Order: sequence, then C-alpha cells, then structure tokens
Amino acid sequence: MSRITIKDVAQAAGVSTTTVSHVVNNTRHVDPDTRQRVIQSMDSMGYHPNFLARSLRRGVSKTIGLIVPDAANLFFAEVARKIEDYGFQQGYSVILGNSDNNPEKQTSYVNSLMAKRVDGMIFISSGGEEKDLARLLKNQVPVVVADRDVPLELADVVLVDNERGGYDATRHLIELGHQRIACITGPHDLSPSMQRIQGYLRALQEFNLEVNPDYITAGDFQFRGGGQAMDRLLKCFPRPDAVFVFNDMMAIGAMNAIREAGLEIPRDISVVGFDDIELSSVITPALTTIAQPFDDIARHATRLLVERMEGSRPGENQRIILKASLVKRESTRKRV
Repeated sequence: MSRITIKDVAQAAGVSTTTVSHVVNNTRHVDPDTRQRVIQSMDSMGYHPNFLARSLRRGVSKTIGLIVPDAANLFFAEVARKIEDYGFQQGYSVILGNSDNNPEKQTSYVNSLMAKRVDGMIFISSGGEEKDLARLLKNQVPVVVADRDVPLELADVVLVDNERGGYDATRHLIELGHQRIACITGPHDLSPSMQRIQGYLRALQEFNLEVNPDYITAGDFQFRGGGQAMDRLLKCFPRPDAVFVFNDMMAIGAMNAIREAGLEIPRDISVVGFDDIELSSVITPALTTIAQPFDDIARHATRLLVERMEGSRPGENQRIILKASLVKRESTRKRV
C-alpha cells in the first residue's frame, strides 16, 4: 500500500494542499467546517505528517539529548525520568544515551546525538567531559551540565552543594556521639565525590576529631562496590562506629556487608547515605541519607536548556547550586 500524502488528503477533503498545510501547521485561519473536513479526512485515511522533516527544514528537531554515566544507577534513573517529564511539557522528546562510565562511549554518544540534529543536550559526565563540551560549543549546540562542576565558559551548570551535604552527614553522626567515623567515597576524578569528602573532613576538623586515613576508602557508586569497601573498613582496628557513604546504592551494599559480618545497624554501626533514592526509605532499617532535590535538578536543567535553545536567554552561562537536606531515618542512632 502506497504512503498517504498531503495531496491525497487534499483531494479527499476537496481542498487545496495549501489549506491542508495550514490545518496541519496551524499557520493561518481556516474556516471551521473546512478544518473539520480536513481533520476527518486525515483520520480516516491514516495520514501522519512528517514532523521531523518539517522541523529539520526549520532548523529544529524538538529533541533533547540526555547523556548519563550509568542508567542502572537509581539516582540517574530518577533524574532522567524527571528531565523527560519536563522536556515533554515543553514540547521536546528526550533521547537517552548511557555511557557506562566510559569516556569513549560518552564521546560516541555526543557524536551520534549531534548527527541526529538534537536541539541541545543535558550532560552528566563519565569523565573527560571538557573535550566533548568544547566540541559541542564549537558546533553551537546548547548544553547544560548536571551533577558535575565544569567551567562556565563551557556550559550552564546545575548541581547540589555537595560539600555542605558531606558536612551535614558527618556532623549528624558526630552529634549522635560517634567518633570513629569512616567514609566510602566515589571515584576521585568526579567533582561530587571530591566535594563530599571536603565536607566530611571539614566536619571532623571542626569538632577536633582525628582524620584516620584507614577510615577513608573508595567505592564505585554500585551496590557491590559499597559492600566491598565496607568489608575493608570492618577489618580496621578499632572498627568504625559509623560510616558516611557517598551514595545510597553503595550504602545499601555496605549495610549488607555489616549484616553479613554479624553486626547490627544502627546498634553497632550507624550508616548515612547520599541521594535519597526511593529504595532508601523502604529497606530495613530505612536509610538515613542526604536528599538530593531530583525534581529541582531536572527542572532547572531543562529550563536552562530550553531558554538557550529558544534564544530567550542570551549572555553568560549560569551555575545553579541547590541545597541538599538531611533525612533522618532508622540507620543512625545516638551512641551509647
């Protein structure tokens, strides 16, 4: 069966192709009866306008590229879902690229999305982002970086105050009477991890607690990595009486390791996470954590990008820093 064209619709409705075009694009007043006749003809014939081709002729595709480092990470999954929601509200479809924390795959996705003529990108880096951002800038592709800190000459930036979040998590444990506070970091080349450890160290120093290098160990932001890091900490002597973990997924893995060692949470070890993914409130015990404002991250990132794509915000790039908040649950308690 041949593809239905605008000429077929015009012939069936008894109007010109120009009239059908005005109905489809809503570019000129058309008599209501005529408009209804055209719409009925389109519906009965199964005609679907080629919006992509029309958009490309106008120089826009109404699509946003979104690159995340790990789509299996529940934090990025929740942020991506909200970005898709906000993009849809603004009339944009979102194309997701998962770089698997691989800078080469990240670059490949940047090239692919540029080839697809996306109108702009929201970018959460796997590392080595400045090269990719510089190429987007050179090709005049609007871009917003979320959850990573980059120079403003490269992009708009939306992130949380990770240093303050790290400080608040550690201070909470100190105020509960803990003195041997360990931390499980993320990869050291990522700005959120570096900023959270700065907050952890500031709180220890402010309360005159010793910084024990053996109590600081790196994870990978995954469940298993958190468990493996906790296994290392449990071998320390004296054993930590609390641990601040730099994301909830690793914190849940750490809690499993603590239980497998025959210890109880929070009786033996208090645990604080970071993110407040949905899972953190339904596990047992429920996880005390630093809540990232998922909705605000997605809303601001999408707004900044749409403003840049539609030309309503000329001038210098912006850096928006959002506040994270402590959510107290069952995985921490006062030291007795």
